[in-house]
Amino acid sequence: MHLFYRAVSIGNYSSIGYCKLNGPLTVEVRSDTPLLFPQFDYESHGVEDPRITKIDDLYYLTYTAYDGLNALGALAISKDLQHFEKHGIIVPQIAYNEFKHLAECQGPINRKYSRYNFRNSLPDKTDNKILMWDKNVIFFPRRINGKLHFIHRIKPDIQIVAINDLTELTKAFWEHWLLHLGDHIALAPRHKHEVSYIGGGCPPIETAYGWLLIYHGVYDTPKGYVYSACAALLDLDDPSKEIARLPYALFKPENEWELKGEVNNVCFPTGAVLFDDTLYIYYGAADERVACASTSLSALLTELLFYADKNQK
Repeated sequence: MHLFYRAVSIGNYSSIGYCKLNGPLTVEVRSDTPLLFPQFDYESHGVEDPRITKIDDLYYLTYTAYDGLNALGALAISKDLQHFEKHGIIVPQIAYNEFKHLAECQGPINRKYSRYNFRNSLPDKTDNKILMWDKNVIFFPRRINGKLHFIHRIKPDIQIVAINDLTELTKAFWEHWLLHLGDHIALAPRHKHEVSYIGGGCPPIETAYGWLLIYHGVYDTPKGYVYSACAALLDLDDPSKEIARLPYALFKPENEWELKGEVNNVCFPTGAVLFDDTLYIYYGAADERVACASTSLSALLTELLFYADKNQK
């Protein structure tokens, strides 16, 4: 089993590391050099939070590219998990004011878009262009109705994109997509543990009942944000439709290594693997360690389906 993780060097510069596991929990080989590292201006201050999905015979590794000012979703593709070709930033590269102008053409949008992204409308003293942050890009592991699908996150919601191929992701495409932003929101914050904002977690897992999505939910406290792992089911044929969602966190910061670290109170899921009926979920713990939690997949699906009808009310 392959595991890709964010590694941080002195000065908070991130790269993507690699290790091979024997089973779900035993590290067999760990590379002493980064798999991916900053090479271009758009990622000059780090490459972060990798997620990897295999579609047909290609591996799609998405990550956040950080240039010291902007954090945006980028993509690298491989055939062998050793040699990756970077395709650059694939999310919209747009300032908040332009985003607001387009997104509000069909009516008011959630005020939290302004709350979390307004900083990007302020002038930058370095004269560099401040863009709206768009992170947590994750591809679905197969084409759906012939199209590639991926989720991404402009705070506070999780949005979804469907394309025939990557060449469609032009400035004109994103402008049209933003004109219909409301049609592309897959999940929005609903419950207390995710009331501030939500974002993608692990690559979606196909089940007989829908796409199982393990994502992260965030809520604010007097001591700062708390990040928890959450679970939802999306429709198999149209993953923009939510079937069910747990009204509570799947798991949340409780252990010392989750409560205290580089960033306190964080359980940030980014990968999952299934061994028989046991789902292993790998997550960042307080932005300092890689940890793992497990659960019965069948039990989790049963619990989610219990809330399916309630989601429709």
